[in-house]
Amino acid sequence: MIEDTEPELDIIAQTLFDKKGFNILALDVRGISTLTDYYMIVEGNVERHVTALAKAVIERLKDEGRQPIHVEGLADGDWVVVDYLNIVIHLFKPDVREKYRLEELWKDAKVVDLGIEVGHESAE
Repeated sequence: MIEDTEPELDIIAQTLFDKKGFNILALDVRGISTLTDYYMIVEGNVERHVTALAKAVIERLKDEGRQPIHVEGLADGDWVVVDYLNIVIHLFKPDVREKYRLEELWKDAKVVDLGIEVGHESAE
């Protein structure tokens, strides 16, 4: 089981990257938000891709012994939220991300430097 949050962010980011998620952003909102420690925002091309990204993260973290406490939006796929308490992941279609601009809600947050390996081969 993962104990430290930042390595968990790297696992999530790598999973999203391997599945062709893009514009991946993680924000450290500790001290800014009382809801969570980190928000992760990512884009997928279309509804089906966004849904597939969310499911890939859920499956990958399940391997680490983590289950989300809530998942919202899988039926529609234009905006999916996966909540792990300490990390909340927002997955969007690009036009929906642009419309809601969640990054602006937490503009004082620290951007987390994610350890994504570009040449990484996903285990499929």
